[in-house]
Amino acid sequence: MVSLSQVRKAASGYLTEPVVRLLARTSITPNVITWFGFTLAVGAAVFITGGHLLAAGLVVLLAGFFDLLDGALARYTNRATRFGAVLDATLDRLSEGVLLLGIMVLYAREAETNGVLLAGAALLASMSVSYVRARAEAMGIECLVGLFTRLHRVIVLALGLLLSQLFDNALIIALAIIVGLSFFTVGQRLVYVWRQAKNR
Repeated sequence: MVSLSQVRKAASGYLTEPVVRLLARTSITPNVITWFGFTLAVGAAVFITGGHLLAAGLVVLLAGFFDLLDGALARYTNRATRFGAVLDATLDRLSEGVLLLGIMVLYAREAETNGVLLAGAALLASMSVSYVRARAEAMGIECLVGLFTRLHRVIVLALGLLLSQLFDNALIIALAIIVGLSFFTVGQRLVYVWRQAKNR
């Protein structure tokens, strides 16, 4: 039976393969792609704090695409390194953090308490999803399970930003989805790690 992680991997490979083949002919390294994706996320956060949510949504999608590219390029060119993996994971967490902090600033300026709280909860939830996987893998347990990963969070957040031009509560709804499904994924991963650790 095909797992959800295998489906996600196949889909991301389909999206990135043409660009990866092109980049492989250049001197651009995977780490450069990682830093560029992070820079885009910072730019999106600036757009968010300025209230330019449509532009922010587009940049978030672009940053998410570059997040897929760095690992794909590293594997394709056999330039995957342990430091590169740590750098990628670190900047991924910082990218999500800076975007959600930007949303918190936006809602704080508007005195929208619910928005600030939801963005803060989304920050905690997203970090927890990644932390469980990191701790599990430090114990030698591969932890790719879970309904709602970083890719899904990026897509939902981008959609919330883009649709906010049409619907006033689109971003609030997106944050609520991120919070609910991320904490659900934390639970999934904890149960999985518990079962794996029990059988060792």
